[in-house]
Amino acid sequence: MDSSLSGIQEPFDLIRLSLSERVFVKLRGDRELTGVLHAYDGHMNLILSDVEETIMIVEPVEGALEVQGTVKVAKRKMEMLFVRGDGVILVSPPSRT
Repeated sequence: MDSSLSGIQEPFDLIRLSLSERVFVKLRGDRELTGVLHAYDGHMNLILSDVEETIMIVEPVEGALEVQGTVKVAKRKMEMLFVRGDGVILVSPPSRT
């Protein structure tokens, strides 16, 4: 077993090992965050700093099928952010090479 994974026995261990590291967070509503993880709890509430939020906005094209549209990407940066856990879909730790 890889030595970096030896301390992982349950899912929250992976999050614990990512404290003070830059993580990727996917949220409901086509939103994504990257930031430094400072704290989390059992509800997956997160405290992140140095955050960049990416929002995918699909604008429908008139006269086109419902599934067609123009995708626009909006980005914004924040110094500190509290993320409520019920909106979290995925948390990805930093790649360990």
